[in-house]
Amino acid sequence: MVAIEFAIEKLLADGVALGLTGVSGSCKDMLVHRAALWTFARVAGIDPTNNHAERELRAFVLWRRKSFGSQSERGCRFAERVMTVVHTLRKQNRHVLPFLVTACEAALGRAPMPSLLPAAA
Repeated sequence: MVAIEFAIEKLLADGVALGLTGVSGSCKDMLVHRAALWTFARVAGIDPTNNHAERELRAFVLWRRKSFGSQSERGCRFAERVMTVVHTLRKQNRHVLPFLVTACEAALGRAPMPSLLPAAA
């Protein structure tokens, strides 16, 4: 990997030297973060791609595209929070609707606030 790292960093440096808008800045940023750039090659279990993160966000991106997002800051905050709750519960194999019902009842003072933390095993 050392030879490949050297070659890629040389190409990045060449990209910085070109002074091209939108290219040189990106090359410079990658060189500034060169230690992180090669983490996957030095640390076992680190994926060299961001595919996992992309898959985690996919449902939210599709929702935003279909619903045209939100038109207000308040709506954005609501969507962020609901999506976080839904995703967290699904990752824990918990049902979303009962949690949301309990949360609404808690907001009305009729029930204790439910927790997003996983139940103790």
